[in-house]
Amino acid sequence: MNQSWKALVALLLGGSLMACSTVEQKPVEKPTEKTEQPEIVLKAEKTSDGKLILGEQEWVYVKGLDENFDARIDTGATTSSISAVDITPFERDGKDWVKFKIEHDGIKSKELALPVERWVKIRQSSADGTHRRAVVEAWIQIGDLEAKTEFTLTDRTHLTFPLLLGRSFFKDVAVVDVARKYVQEKHK
Repeated sequence: MNQSWKALVALLLGGSLMACSTVEQKPVEKPTEKTEQPEIVLKAEKTSDGKLILGEQEWVYVKGLDENFDARIDTGATTSSISAVDITPFERDGKDWVKFKIEHDGIKSKELALPVERWVKIRQSSADGTHRRAVVEAWIQIGDLEAKTEFTLTDRTHLTFPLLLGRSFFKDVAVVDVARKYVQEKHK
């Protein structure tokens, strides 16, 4: 009985090895001349489920300022930030408010006053310690999406983009394709 099991196992293994060894491989044909591949250009502005497609850079319209800003879409940042200068905290009706101007590339906005939603402590890798930033809410438009979102106020005049959109804005409404830029149409 023991012999028959050995014979059966040997037969099964031998058959499967033979099956493996008899697989024919066809040679890969190499093209003889260079063929032109059509360039594929994706023009979709939304996914099939209706989410916006954002590139690594987009135009963002800030309603309170009636102005478009060149923005970096930053998947690594939690909160959005905007280039604010002359930031002055004050109190109105027992609540924290801030006055500030948006400044970038030599252009300075009119003064804005907004209530502070909260204060955050920011630690940057390029500086020691932490500093406190005001977080305000503002209405923005990107493509056909109008939404209220939070921004930290910080001087970004030394940076390329006056506005940075973080994950808290786009996490449920958009996907980011970092290989693309300016997917959404600029507000007119």
